[in-house]
Amino acid sequence: MIAYVYMLRCSDGSLYVGSTRLLQERVHQHQMGMGANYTRSRLPVELVWHEEHENPSHAFAREKQVQNWSRAKRLALIAGDYEGLPALAKKDFSRPGTADGSGPGDLTP
Repeated sequence: MIAYVYMLRCSDGSLYVGSTRLLQERVHQHQMGMGANYTRSRLPVELVWHEEHENPSHAFAREKQVQNWSRAKRLALIAGDYEGLPALAKKDFSRPGTADGSGPGDLTP
């Protein structure tokens, strides 16, 4: 049974990731305000990416994977920049400030 993972760009520029077996119907539901609570207050929405899977459980797993990605990585996926995806998955440990390079701060005693 075919299933889809999809990404919508909302009116505020945010990105919503979902999965469904009926892609066009689900996008229409989002557009009509009958989709997820998240998209209801961010209409209109635009389908910007989708991926087909042979199994709904695979589509759901992929949805969860993409939901955990950064905005930059999602935008690369939308643009089809598959070669750039691995680099966006790596943390930047070269930035000063914190042990993981994720933000400001000084860890010096």
